[in-house]
Amino acid sequence: MNHPTRINLQQLILLQQQARQLTWRPNRLRSPVSGQHLSRLRGRGMEFDEVRIYQPGDDVSRIDWRVTARKGTPHTKLFREERERPVLICMDYRPSMFFATRGALKSVIASQAAALLAWGGIGHGDRLGGLIFSDRQHHELRPGRGRKAVLHFLHQCCNADVWQAKRSPQHQSEAVEQSLLAEALMRLRHITKPGSLIIFLSDFRGLDEANSAQLIQLSRHNELLLVHIYDALEQQLPPAGAYRIHDGDTAFTIDSSHSSNRQQLEKHFTERSEHLDTLCRRYGMHRFTLRTDDAVAETLQAAPFWS
Repeated sequence: MNHPTRINLQQLILLQQQARQLTWRPNRLRSPVSGQHLSRLRGRGMEFDEVRIYQPGDDVSRIDWRVTARKGTPHTKLFREERERPVLICMDYRPSMFFATRGALKSVIASQAAALLAWGGIGHGDRLGGLIFSDRQHHELRPGRGRKAVLHFLHQCCNADVWQAKRSPQHQSEAVEQSLLAEALMRLRHITKPGSLIIFLSDFRGLDEANSAQLIQLSRHNELLLVHIYDALEQQLPPAGAYRIHDGDTAFTIDSSHSSNRQQLEKHFTERSEHLDTLCRRYGMHRFTLRTDDAVAETLQAAPFWS
């Protein structure tokens, strides 16, 4: 049975069995907005194949002028589409991800979802890499093939500093959240090659206009799947009262008796959700939500954009 407040490598490896039930293919991600039409593979790389004599109808811009000059007759370059598609899984282990009032911590749910998607995707010849980030470290993983790449990714998730040491306080300023997310997005843009599929698992705290612009830049040459992970308490406070909450390190009280507190909390969650929806609708990204008390495998299987 999976533990609600921590992860271990053996449990994530065992998720390979459930991943066989997933029907998704990294190269065939559907848009839930556009029904059954397959999304365009943005920025797919082209690999040089050969040079041959120019034929009527060939693209003039692909004429190889050096070969043409050497042989005295027009020659053109032929390219073929790259068969592999890098899949990058971006894991958010910031302090806000170590929270839940039911089910499992957001970070645990994210790790389980990442493991299922990683195991489910490697059977199609694509390469798996990623980025693991927190308030302590950023760890970049170059894409690799097969089971070895998945095991390496899961091993790095389990060995992240946030699981090994006492966590930072949950309450960080909005500026800090934005800064941590901004650095992660900059690193992600640096390691991502055009034509990649990026799976970003996060609660997306700190997603301001500047960070949104970085996501938009990534979406122009890549496919983005934003997995929004949240706890029910973040969406709506419980009935009026004072609730004592403990995260394993620090205890604090949430007062839900004041209507202003309820409205402010619900407003923050609604605005973040609507902002993510707007990004997806305008820029061809995909959004999927996971709540901390969801059955992760079953919820992923029901996603509307798997082929």
